Amino acid sequence: MGDRDHGNTVRAWLRGIEVFAGPLPEFVLERAPADPVALFLSWLSDAVADGLRDPHAMTLSTVDEAGDPDARVLILKGVDGSGWQFAGHGFSPKGHQLTIHPRAALTFHWPQHGRQVRLRGPVTPGSAQDSAADFLSRSVTARAESLLARQSQYLTDTAERDHALEKSLALVEQDPSLVDAGWTLYTLAPDEVEFWQAAKSRIHTRLRYERAADGWERCQLWS
Repeated sequence: MGDRDHGNTVRAWLRGIEVFAGPLPEFVLERAPADPVALFLSWLSDAVADGLRDPHAMTLSTVDEAGDPDARVLILKGVDGSGWQFAGHGFSPKGHQLTIHPRAALTFHWPQHGRQVRLRGPVTPGSAQDSAADFLSRSVTARAESLLARQSQYLTDTAERDHALEKSLALVEQDPSLVDAGWTLYTLAPDEVEFWQAAKSRIHTRLRYERAADGWERCQLWS
């Protein structure tokens, strides 16, 4: 089979995969609250109540110094009137990128509900106290691994890694209050938040909240 035939086979296979297979929730725009935080928490609660796996997982998208996009999946740490919180090491690639370009996007996807939430806006690092509190809430192994400050570096010897992690674990167990100064709790304060509800008809519903001087403005978008 040639590359062209193989490509056509893959395209046909992909088009044959069913999407929006199960029942989908209704999204009544007239009932949408004035604040996107309230609607987000409602959709997140629906995902938790229905047993969706990792409902608080999200994609964090950033750009590097060359303007190239980068993305990875993280866990939401909190959401309130100040914005959406996530955490990471300040010396990691995402930490460097956020230092250079302190703006990002977050994407939540709950496929069983046919729902997405997309946010874009500036990102600010939290206080040393808040970052330390988040760090200490992590598991012992996660804290030990973070203290190595080697995230995304080339790994050529797993035995070296295991030995370094063993030493780091011993330090954490010896001093449970030990904090990685590079660990940072970030907050994205969105300029806009979009809620996307799929429909089997493919006439999807999209509602965007745009930040205004006195709160939020809501506008419906073409699907």
